[in-house]
Amino acid sequence: MKVLKPTESELDILKILWENGDCTVRQVHEILASNKEIGYTTTLKLMQIMHGKGLVERDESSKTHIYKALVSRDKAEKQVLNKIIKDVFDGSAARLVMQALGNHQASDAELEKIKQLLNELENKK
Repeated sequence: MKVLKPTESELDILKILWENGDCTVRQVHEILASNKEIGYTTTLKLMQIMHGKGLVERDESSKTHIYKALVSRDKAEKQVLNKIIKDVFDGSAARLVMQALGNHQASDAELEKIKQLLNELENKK
């Protein structure tokens, strides 16, 4: 499996594509620029780099190119999380979970989902 290594800015663009579907550079840029200072040419260059990395595909059939995420949100999350677990938590998913739950407030619904997952994992043993 090819390991993707999107940068923070590339992840911002992927999130926009995941949430909004296929977009032009202008559409992505308008959303990005509403949250942070970024020039249009920077957005364009980032998306061209992402195309080269295989993170997005580009439909060039019309004058305005349309970009589509080639990696699913789930796959990207798993790969980024696996890298964090390996690099920061010495391979311990348990340490990551304890750190996350100890330092961040989870909603009642999230806690219920976590309990269900733990029960499922326990029942698999």
